[in-house]
Amino acid sequence: MTAALEVVNLSKSFRGLRAVVDVEFTAAAGVVTAVIGPNGAGKTTLFNLIAGAIKPDAGSVRFGGTDITGLRPDQICRAGIGRTFQLVRPFAGLTVEENVTAGALMREPDVAAARVHANEILALLDLSDRRRRLAAELTLPDRKRLELARALATQPTLLLLDEVMAGLRPTETDRMVETLTRLNRERGLTIVLIEHVMRAVMALAGKVIVLHHGEKIAEGSPAAVATDPAVVESYLGAEVA
Repeated sequence: MTAALEVVNLSKSFRGLRAVVDVEFTAAAGVVTAVIGPNGAGKTTLFNLIAGAIKPDAGSVRFGGTDITGLRPDQICRAGIGRTFQLVRPFAGLTVEENVTAGALMREPDVAAARVHANEILALLDLSDRRRRLAAELTLPDRKRLELARALATQPTLLLLDEVMAGLRPTETDRMVETLTRLNRERGLTIVLIEHVMRAVMALAGKVIVLHHGEKIAEGSPAAVATDPAVVESYLGAEVA
């Protein structure tokens, strides 16, 4: 299976605190890979390293066989990696349509074409009826979908999702799982997601990476990882308790 993303011995420290320590994994093209672990495990820092928000102290990131280590976030986005953020911060004073149009301008030649593409994404995510509303007026579930829409508007081939289901009710989580499954299966979109909602991870992921104190402590299928003693002790046991 072809690797869309290759993370090789990636490390990052902040004033002596080792946030990511020699993390290495691959994300296969067309597969959903989940990154899980307790708070403070280094998951978002890992995403920031992949997406170019911060530079690693050591290691490399390859996307589609090309080394993208150290590139700017806009260069990485243009290469085909889109991302969402754990803290959802749309342009509050713009409409839903304008927010997504801004993302579409990454690839579309003008505003008119970007707006057309934006509305296609809004229809896909059932946000068309909210396109004229200000982002600041949206509920949390709709803001989560808007965050996803903004990332999709850049036309990525690989999507980094940082806790897009955090704070959602079970029915809303199921709706997001259904959307992501459709994007993965029908569009062939490669997805790497950080998620604490384990039933969503079990439903979506073909492979799971587990981080603890910045280190990878397990990797494998959801079923294998869920029964790994180290994972149960460091993370899943705490979830159950």
